[in-house]
Amino acid sequence: MHRVQRIELCRVWPLMAGDTITIGTRGSQLALWQANWVKDAISNHHPDLTVELNVIKTRGDKILDVPLAKVGGKGLFVKEIEEALLDGRIDLAVHSMKDMPADIPDGLCIGAIPEREEPRDILITRNGLPLGRLKQEARVGTSSLRRSAQLLHVRPDITIVPLRGNLDTRLKKLKSESLDAIVLAAAGIRRLGLANRITQILDESVMLPAVGQGALCIEIREKDTRIAPVVAALDDLPTRQVVMGERAFLNRLEGGCQVPIAGHGHIDEKGYTLTGLVCDVDGSHQIKQSRTGPETRSKQIGLELAEALLAMGAGEILERLNADAQ
Repeated sequence: MHRVQRIELCRVWPLMAGDTITIGTRGSQLALWQANWVKDAISNHHPDLTVELNVIKTRGDKILDVPLAKVGGKGLFVKEIEEALLDGRIDLAVHSMKDMPADIPDGLCIGAIPEREEPRDILITRNGLPLGRLKQEARVGTSSLRRSAQLLHVRPDITIVPLRGNLDTRLKKLKSESLDAIVLAAAGIRRLGLANRITQILDESVMLPAVGQGALCIEIREKDTRIAPVVAALDDLPTRQVVMGERAFLNRLEGGCQVPIAGHGHIDEKGYTLTGLVCDVDGSHQIKQSRTGPETRSKQIGLELAEALLAMGAGEILERLNADAQ
């Protein structure tokens, strides 16, 4: 009863000068950068409000020695924060969009998706060599099945080494684990001012990004008329159209960290183009296709692309990988 009363009060009473908005976030350096960016953006639009952060440790932050695919996947980084949002301890949550599961809990919704940062993956190597010039059987660090499968598709000779931890930890492991290279998201590197560390931005023909990569998700309670207008000013319509199409694709495939699925869209003069991929974990079998249409139909395009991949045999790959993960 207490939870319902608190949420209903938030819907009835408008924000007043001096009121406080609390943002829920993870505590990593990158998560704090993202949450502070949202905090500053809200303060710029509403200088009469006080905006503060509530750092919440998620299960994904506590389990650092096991690949995500073996301990539950994407929801590990958002569940505890979503619980705080549902029970009123925070007013909104800031996540990396690629950490968001396809299904959002009842009572919550995506309130805003700000303009996207660079969505591609990057390679950082010890000797400055690009992917194609790495030595035979080079040791490449990543715990992403999506990344490792696509790497093995173009370089079946390399050795994939599991790599977990926050961004700073993974960069340090390049030396401490005697790795030849690591693969990371360009967005995080750029946001933390580390673009000078990038050896190579991986072209989408080699490494198709994860659904939502490079975008932020501002999650709020449904029908929260107190907070919804505040975050609406941060929403970027083209980014929302692109990302929601990607998420529709992922949702239809019921994908998570347990299977190598990639999906990336963009808008140009032709409209909305979405490319999707499903791959075996060893990179041996890759199904990839694109669909184009009006950006106003991005979600439908995502569903149509998923159906096309399923018809091409992606369903058999997904069933086999999901069975192996159980």
